[in-house]
Amino acid sequence: MSLHRRQALAGALSFAGAGLLGGAAKASFAPRSLSLLNLHTGETLKATFFEDGAYVPDALSALNHLLRDFRTGDVHPIAPGLLDLVSTLSATLETKATVQVISGYRSPTTNAALHERSAGVASHSLHLQGMAMDIRVPGVQLAHLRDAALSLGRGGVGFYPTSDFVHVDVGRVRRW
Repeated sequence: MSLHRRQALAGALSFAGAGLLGGAAKASFAPRSLSLLNLHTGETLKATFFEDGAYVPDALSALNHLLRDFRTGDVHPIAPGLLDLVSTLSATLETKATVQVISGYRSPTTNAALHERSAGVASHSLHLQGMAMDIRVPGVQLAHLRDAALSLGRGGVGFYPTSDFVHVDVGRVRRW
């Protein structure tokens, strides 16, 4: 292969690589939104929580409030990565349906009480850190929601068909 052909090939590969990175950069700056319903309080919120390359503080604050511990009223910051995960999950499911939230943040008091009543509640749950949500999506079979969450390969996914929800979190990748 001549030097000129190698240079042209290297240039083409560099250009293609830059195009791929440019696409990834564009995707990472795309607006991210959620439509949520807190089943315990009846509150709904449609919010764009990421736009112009940054998280939107007012939207994050509103989401923190919606996802508060409904038993105690305690509000805690929700991990932006969890919001990203649920937004990506909705896009993966190709649905505009409002995500129904069974549980977002849990205070230590609430988590301890739930743990005493059920072995299925972890004593060091990621709900305590605002890193987990228990959800369902109207019109989406629970097993399909679980499978879509697992396909993302991001965090933990728990399947609770008897209780009619899927747990998603931004901890280490695992399933149960």
